[in-house]
Amino acid sequence: MAQTFQYLVPIAVLVVFCVLLAGLWTMFRGQSASLSQTLMRWRVALQFVAVVVIMTAIYLKRHA
Repeated sequence: MAQTFQYLVPIAVLVVFCVLLAGLWTMFRGQSASLSQTLMRWRVALQFVAVVVIMTAIYLKRHA
């Protein structure tokens, strides 16, 4: 199980980073403010998921 989280942690961080860049790109290009706002909301939700994945990985590593 801990091996799975070894791969999930970087993937979760990378997904958050990509959504952050997409939101910033949309905002700076002056495109739809609604799309930029939606991407930033997705970023917050994905950050929550990433933190849960990271904390679970730490817990499993300590109790393995």
